[in-house]
Amino acid sequence: MFGLGLSLTTKDFARVLSYPKAVVVALVCQVLVLPAACFGLVYALSLPPELAVGMMLLAASPGGTTANLFSHLAHGDVALNITLTAVNSLLAVLTLPLVVNFALGHFLTADAGIGLQFGKTVQVFAIVLIPVALGMLARHRVPALADRTQKPVKLLSVVFLIGTILVAVYQERENITGYLADVGLATFLFSVLSIGVGYLAPRLFKVDRRQSIAAAMEIGIHNSVLAITIALTLLNSTQIAIPAAVYGIVMFFTAGAFGFLISRRVAAPAVGSAP
Repeated sequence: MFGLGLSLTTKDFARVLSYPKAVVVALVCQVLVLPAACFGLVYALSLPPELAVGMMLLAASPGGTTANLFSHLAHGDVALNITLTAVNSLLAVLTLPLVVNFALGHFLTADAGIGLQFGKTVQVFAIVLIPVALGMLARHRVPALADRTQKPVKLLSVVFLIGTILVAVYQERENITGYLADVGLATFLFSVLSIGVGYLAPRLFKVDRRQSIAAAMEIGIHNSVLAITIALTLLNSTQIAIPAAVYGIVMFFTAGAFGFLISRRVAAPAVGSAP
């Protein structure tokens, strides 16, 4: 999240006014459509309660910064990606606790929720926004240093992603085979569903192709590290973290396949052209 902050400026939030339709459609899909679709998917596959909550936590998590890279490779509108990530990270402070609290109350017990409990909501705020704010402050105060450290921080983020997945898998190593059998299909279908909704919904509302690709990557690549962190620290459950850990691997293949297929239909933008 600090690395995300290093890549953001206040202009990234103001850019919402430049892409009102694309931003609104993408955010509605991210905040409303995906949790509802994930809820239906969980029921259709009859997942165990903890894994069902983990899937809902994943659905409620905002897009990951990796979406920017995949969008760039697929000739999407990366500026829109950055804007969506910025706005969605703010919204997640409200929407993520609500969705997860609903899932915990529905699949497990109501008193386990993080949603409307003030202390845990503050913790979500701290995990999501404080590192972003510090990164933005660093970029504003020392832009040259921020530019030099962006690549190392991105590399560290990848290492952290791999590390959190390994931690979750190791802690549940005795049950991991069963979990993979239970949640492997669910994460794959949810990944395909996320990318499909992210691309087709904007196209349905006449959003141009490059912006639709950006929306597909933003909606299809969830911040699995954030989901794992919340599961392990706030919910104290490695079982709830398993879907995000598996998704963190699956999404690279599904997003890569989509990017390869769609990039063949979109000409690369000219160097120096406006985003």
